[in-house]
Amino acid sequence: MKVLHTADWHIGKKLHGYDLLPDQAYILDQILTIAKSETVDAIMIAGDLYDRSVPSEDSVRLLNQTIAKWNLTEGIPLLVISGNHDSATRLATGAPWFNQANFHLQTRLQDAFTPIEMGNTQFYLLPYFEPVDARIYFEDPDLRTIQKTMPKVIEKMQASFDPNKKHFLISHFFVAGSSKTDSETKIEVGGLDGINGKLLTEFDYVALGHLHGKDALKLDNARYSGSPLKYSLSEKDQQKGVWIVDTQTNEFSFRELTPLHEIKELQASFSELLDPDFYNAVNREDYLSILLEDRAVIPNLMNQLRQVYPRIIQVERANGFETAVSTRLKAENIKEKSPIALTEDFFTEVAQTDLTTQQKKWIEMGLQTSLQQGGAS
Repeated sequence: MKVLHTADWHIGKKLHGYDLLPDQAYILDQILTIAKSETVDAIMIAGDLYDRSVPSEDSVRLLNQTIAKWNLTEGIPLLVISGNHDSATRLATGAPWFNQANFHLQTRLQDAFTPIEMGNTQFYLLPYFEPVDARIYFEDPDLRTIQKTMPKVIEKMQASFDPNKKHFLISHFFVAGSSKTDSETKIEVGGLDGINGKLLTEFDYVALGHLHGKDALKLDNARYSGSPLKYSLSEKDQQKGVWIVDTQTNEFSFRELTPLHEIKELQASFSELLDPDFYNAVNREDYLSILLEDRAVIPNLMNQLRQVYPRIIQVERANGFETAVSTRLKAENIKEKSPIALTEDFFTEVAQTDLTTQQKKWIEMGLQTSLQQGGAS
């Protein structure tokens, strides 16, 4: 058998206010194209299908359409678990009859111990759960952290191992030694973060979800698929994709995905950014983080830039502003300076440029208005 491993779709997620549903629909179609070209026998989805526990109607519609197309139209068996972003109860609506179409969805700890058998492989579907779920299931009041709970979970799974078959685990947790990015929600239980990767050694392959980079963990038998899209600027250099796993040889290979819009960083001066020779050489439709080389204040900055670059996610100064007042200013006796002089000193320190004549007039007018209003009160 060949199976595809994906996770962390986060349908409904926004990027700095931008709606990503068109990007997500585009990338999910691309995953299906890979699945068909590789003639996979099943697709594993390791949690966080939605970005929120109460997803929008549009998000639900996209997921329903995707599952129907993959499972009903294309006839691909699906092995799916809920993640920490999903509402297990909402996601499981309809689960009792999903199995009839080879859509295996597990959202409860108690269902994780009955493997789904396909071909030469037993698939164990372990959704994200809280320690209280394990305390209730195992009737053990001492199970108060994931670290204490996971050995019992794995032990119970191993009790049902068929020695003549391969054993795959689909799960959604942070494994110790993995690296994170800014778009991930930290899972922390009992003050400790992460389960020991040694617990996973008895499985032939562990399809993980939760972390958004495919290189976050490199065990011989375990991988994060990573999110199919870049969900933060910290992921801009990551290559997104899916894993294709051979259940016979346990070998796995990565298939890259190409997004509808990339996340990129541009560094230039304001005049360069508005120069056709500059902006025609870049993809202006990408989600852009702009490092502005100018130090001077630029009126109406964002509106002017968005006329050219419609998907700006942030603008920062490449050289930065001073984060603190310099020692020279601190040493001076500010009581001896006029409000206008103090304002001018402050502006010069922060912007690294002098006030223009017009800016000085605005400050004078503002201070005079404040003094008049103060005197009236």
